[in-house]
Amino acid sequence: MNQSAHSTVIITGASSGVGLYAALALAKRDWFVVMACRDVPKAEQAARALGIPKDRYAVMAIDLGSQQSVRDFVSAFRRTGYPLHALVNNAAVYLPRLEEPARSPEGYEISVATNHLGHFLLSRLLLSDLEQASHPAPRLVTLGTVTANSEEFGGKVPIPAPADLGDLQGLEAGFRAPVAMIDGKPFKAGKAYKDSKLCNMVISRELHRRYHADTGIVFSTLYPGCVADTALFRHTPRAFQRIFPWFQKNITKGYVTQELAGERVADVVADGAFSQSGVHWSWGNRQKAGRQAFSQALSAKANNEARASRLWDLSERMVGLA
Repeated sequence: MNQSAHSTVIITGASSGVGLYAALALAKRDWFVVMACRDVPKAEQAARALGIPKDRYAVMAIDLGSQQSVRDFVSAFRRTGYPLHALVNNAAVYLPRLEEPARSPEGYEISVATNHLGHFLLSRLLLSDLEQASHPAPRLVTLGTVTANSEEFGGKVPIPAPADLGDLQGLEAGFRAPVAMIDGKPFKAGKAYKDSKLCNMVISRELHRRYHADTGIVFSTLYPGCVADTALFRHTPRAFQRIFPWFQKNITKGYVTQELAGERVADVVADGAFSQSGVHWSWGNRQKAGRQAFSQALSAKANNEARASRLWDLSERMVGLA
């Protein structure tokens, strides 16, 4: 295969769930997919099992919780000679049962280290690659979540607490032990995840403000619906894993299949209808047949430009870019 004839996308966390089905959907659209995963054999097996054509993907190792691994991935990707037309920041860790924070090799709380700082570093390092793309509108797409957007009902649920970055007191203090929360307050594992996803949406808007006009790169986030049965929830109690999908299917009506979520990610990556930058795309909390994607408003927490600029500066320092 002449890979250079195809648009290339990197998808983090593509060994299961939404990332895997997004890889399948984009491969079917004649894209070449780099599946950036922590567990390479698992990703290879998943791609084969799903029937992704062998000449439409490559699996490469990355652990977003380790900044050195992120840098090693970027170096390895560049050695392949592949162009880059799109980056999908999909991978996430969710560890709601932790009573004490787990830490990255750099000493940062692991949810924020992986979901926010790992993707921040990856995005910053690959901006120059996206700029060089011959694609008419290279895209950097980040998976958001309703639970981090207080403009929506799911973002108001106080279990264990809504996403809230405060004044970034935890980051200002260096974010190493004993500090484990961005707002500097006592550790709550579920909130740490929500905060990390709020950071994702804040940084996507900040990328848009800083780079879109000069580079033409399209920066967007999306919530494809509630994919209640993915491996993201593998660390939740077994009862939750049984009840949550049923609840989303029958009560909230927010459930979407992994396949449909993957198709929606592929749309935001490849479809001309999603060429607007600085947008958070949604299909709504309650799924309705035939509903088209729309631009979902984000909360004041996500749109505070002064806080976003400070989050950017602190994140740069924490990943060694400042």
